Amino acid sequence: MGAARMKVYNGCAILLFGMIVFGSLMAAASTGPTDMSTAILVRVDQSGINGDFKKIQDAIDSVPSNNSELYFIWVKPGTYREKIVVPADKPFITLSGTRASDTIITWGDTGEIIDSATLSVFASDFVGRYVTIQNTFGTSGKAVALRVAADRAAFYGCKILSYQDTLLDDNGRHYFSNCYIEGATDFICGNAASLYERCHLHSLSREDGAITAQHRNSTSEDTGFIFSGCKITGIGTALLGRPWGAYSKVVFYLTNMSSVVLPQGWDDWGDQSKQSTVCYGEYKCYGPGANRTKRVKWSSSLSSDEAAPFLTMDMIGGRDWLRPVPTHFKRGSTILTEQADGITRD
Repeated sequence: MGAARMKVYNGCAILLFGMIVFGSLMAAASTGPTDMSTAILVRVDQSGINGDFKKIQDAIDSVPSNNSELYFIWVKPGTYREKIVVPADKPFITLSGTRASDTIITWGDTGEIIDSATLSVFASDFVGRYVTIQNTFGTSGKAVALRVAADRAAFYGCKILSYQDTLLDDNGRHYFSNCYIEGATDFICGNAASLYERCHLHSLSREDGAITAQHRNSTSEDTGFIFSGCKITGIGTALLGRPWGAYSKVVFYLTNMSSVVLPQGWDDWGDQSKQSTVCYGEYKCYGPGANRTKRVKWSSSLSSDEAAPFLTMDMIGGRDWLRPVPTHFKRGSTILTEQADGITRD
């Protein structure tokens, strides 16, 4: 296994995954799919008319343990009132709607943060596409919509909705593209290594709510949240983040920050000792909320060299594991192909 490259700024060590993940990826590939263009199609239709299952959980349960093929679970439009778990022994699943606005997974649980999620992903190599995932519990407690606690997970065009702890980005390497994420209190939290590209972050906080609560606990942990080309809006005022872990790491670059972002930007969560250990940076952000003249002094305006490690997929090793959408599907001996308006027979 090659040696990792290290970048350091303001005391924060940044490990670039690109040179260290090769061995683990090759090990995964030996038991994973050899054909990334073809997936087994499983259809979910709550009406029971045009589907193999009425419930999403039943479709997930039908995937064999430790499967070595891609499974594509196509969810027809509807509101699915389910609390869903993707178990660790069911890798290589894609869960896809056609539009997030009409394919909704909803539940309303609270309690311990690790138990309240509407959708919990424990399986590696998971993909979510064009679905809404929401927790409707309300404003009085922890209410996770999505928990991601597995390596190599990606989400495209999803809506993730709740109030407190909306997205528990728990552990592993993750990628979020063109997602809408909404909440008020620490609504993107956890200790994953995640890249958010072109995502819309919407704060429901009336005042002083935090968008992020990243949970990195030491310099040896290669984790952090990176936001690239995103947009921040809201109904009141919000902080960019506060440290759930003493070595919390969050970077925003090329992000449009509305006036919802408080001038100080960041908070130490009542522990001044964390000011010397957190890694909070901004690079070429714009909009009224990006003005750094009143930012806390222990956050950073990154130079081009300091920002360089965050301008690629290297932190999550994404070039090696992000996979394209399958172009062919099979159900038994029937081969199908994807078209713009859905999946139809050849």
